[in-house]
Amino acid sequence: MFGKRILILIPHPDDEVVGCAAAIARARAQGARVFGVNLSHGCLAQKTMWWWQRGNYQRDVDLRLSEFTHVAEFLGIKMVGANNERAAREIWPNLQMVYGEVMQAMQQCAPDCIWVPAYEGGNPDHDALNALASTIKNVPVYEVAEYHFAHGIPHSNAFLAVKGNEIVVNCTEDEMKMKRAALALYASEQKNLGDIDVRYESFRPIAQYDYSKPPHEGTLWYERFQWVPFKHPRVDFTKSATVSKAIMEFLGKRS
Repeated sequence: MFGKRILILIPHPDDEVVGCAAAIARARAQGARVFGVNLSHGCLAQKTMWWWQRGNYQRDVDLRLSEFTHVAEFLGIKMVGANNERAAREIWPNLQMVYGEVMQAMQQCAPDCIWVPAYEGGNPDHDALNALASTIKNVPVYEVAEYHFAHGIPHSNAFLAVKGNEIVVNCTEDEMKMKRAALALYASEQKNLGDIDVRYESFRPIAQYDYSKPPHEGTLWYERFQWVPFKHPRVDFTKSATVSKAIMEFLGKRS
């Protein structure tokens, strides 16, 4: 997975830390150049926020992007593309446009290896980006475990099912300290990052998935609070069946 020119597909600012901060450090120590394409600014769309918060929207977006810039510098990631106008939860409905942005980033950095979040039900944007990456045939693609809710239990940095070809980065004390420091740079996201396990990171060649189905049975991570009877901004009410439909429509066009 440690090519000489690694491109990380980053759905939201912080995924590069959650999934692969230690691996980035090891790759760079071995002489690799690490590139990133950021595909959203990571904040919710303004229209989904409480009305009294909308006046500070651009401030919040600028803060998240500033944090991302500092983290990229901290980890040594050279950015080769960014969509700073796209909100979180807007990758999966716009896969054809995102595909073009990924292709443009690949042209800029000529990667020999690509890293992408795993198909695990943690976030619909992650799952859709994984499906997009599955269509890339000329460069090896590795998926990175971030978080999932299989069997009703929160998990981080471990795959849903072991296939035998996993590569586990067992972090040293220095690497754990570094990863905690990188997570802390996302001050605006601390409510969402407190449970990330910094002891290890997990990679494998992207698996063959049936994207017409959810990643696992039962409640997905982003479905955990959909029982809330009103449209709370922090709750993602996206249905997994809707995400699967969007993915299959995209894959049909790509084929």
